[in-house]
Amino acid sequence: MSVTTTAPEPGPGGYGPFAHLTVQNTVLYRQVMRVFVVAKERFAVHLRPEDVRAALPAEAGSPEPDAVVKALDALVGWGNLRADPDTARVTAVEDFYRKRFIYQLTQAGEAAEEALGVYDEALGWRGALQAVALHDIVTQLRALLVLAAEEQPDQAKTHLALDTLANRFAALADNARAFMGSLQRTIDLHNVEEEVFLAYKDRLIQYLERFIQDLITLGGRIARLILELEEAGSIEPLLWAAAGREAADAAPEEAEHAEREAYDRWAGRWTGLAAWFISRDGRASQARLLRGRALGAIPQLLAVVRSLNERRAGRSDRSADFRTLARWFAEAPDDDARHRLWRTAFGLYPARHLTVDADTLAARAALPVPAATPWAEAEPLRISPQLRRTGSYERRGKPRRVENRESSRRRLAAIAAKQAAETTAARARLVTGGVTRLSGLGELDPASFGLFLQLLGDALATWRPGMRHTVATSNDGSMEIRLSALDDGATAEIRTVGGVFRGPDHLIEIVDLTDGDGDR
Repeated sequence: MSVTTTAPEPGPGGYGPFAHLTVQNTVLYRQVMRVFVVAKERFAVHLRPEDVRAALPAEAGSPEPDAVVKALDALVGWGNLRADPDTARVTAVEDFYRKRFIYQLTQAGEAAEEALGVYDEALGWRGALQAVALHDIVTQLRALLVLAAEEQPDQAKTHLALDTLANRFAALADNARAFMGSLQRTIDLHNVEEEVFLAYKDRLIQYLERFIQDLITLGGRIARLILELEEAGSIEPLLWAAAGREAADAAPEEAEHAEREAYDRWAGRWTGLAAWFISRDGRASQARLLRGRALGAIPQLLAVVRSLNERRAGRSDRSADFRTLARWFAEAPDDDARHRLWRTAFGLYPARHLTVDADTLAARAALPVPAATPWAEAEPLRISPQLRRTGSYERRGKPRRVENRESSRRRLAAIAAKQAAETTAARARLVTGGVTRLSGLGELDPASFGLFLQLLGDALATWRPGMRHTVATSNDGSMEIRLSALDDGATAEIRTVGGVFRGPDHLIEIVDLTDGDGDR
């Protein structure tokens, strides 16, 4: 293996240790630097050229000794390595006149390798949807509620709780962003390895379904805790307490400014956390968008499976059809053949009937044309030059009057107001005000019964064999249902206009999360 290297001078700005990334033989330079990083981890200080050559990976292709020496000298020129005279193996006077060096990492070279390692790790990071982080966020928010109840919150405990909350939330957001990005790359057919994808697609779908369930259940609970802290006015004292803790070590003349800066940072973090779980100002929360993206990924994964199965079955796809058609066009002997191929493939013919008007119909009624007459032999159709030139044709006459839709808008607004009132009344009808039996709900009107079925469906979707109690939140995060099984075997009946709804009786509690009531 012959390698030619020329070590340029380190560029302006002190970025010389990164110069080996933009020249020829970058792969060899990276492998050589990796050898020195591994050697440092094993507490080896210096390496000789033969040590470097022996430690190079197999994919390096066993470069010649001179090539390794030239690569080492180039890295010395860029500042990644330092060369010291090798006098340990000198046995004769002539050896003093030979160029023998031992090499070691410089501080700049080590920093460059650490930066490249972080870059490679971030580039290959796939992320994960962390349901555990959701539980941790709930725990920390409850701890903040306990601290907010104190007359003077402890600064150290408050800062620790907020710091843990911020770290877990940042990890959740970063992992979710990385996971959805890697999931999209997996869905992309160009990046799918068929055997690997088919092997783990079931586990991936189960993983998505489990996280969506946790996000629905815990997301509403987190939103409720955030609203409780904000509506009670408890969050600002906590943020000031954490800011005071951070500014405790600042100089006296800088203490007030440092505390204000720390408060602004904590307020920004809290705003980001609230926006992640609560929809405000017409903007959907990030948790809701993530849930929708995860739900949408499941049918996309199934579509990929269908495409892979079709590919395995030997079916031709659209791209293959177009490539075949392009080859036929290239092999056509002349333009006439290409025109015939175009008409046969796409069936695009002159649409003369689109410009037929009353005069044309009258002329045809006076002198009928047999249906078997070829278009080339029929009477030519005269069209407007403007239509041929611009592709549009305007008929003479008055423009159409603008329709007044005010009455339709009022009717739609009335319907929307009526539906909103019915929904509000239905929610108020379903709130139990405490734990009660399912049979105690009594008779329900159609709107209340429809909302009840949605809540009951959300609760039963989280029910697993062996469970005795479950908690679920509605899709919009406005209501929570708590359901507990009973052992008395009683049957509950709920009467509606459409009939009687029967089922095993349970203990039930329905809470409206928007009015601040309920056991938190």
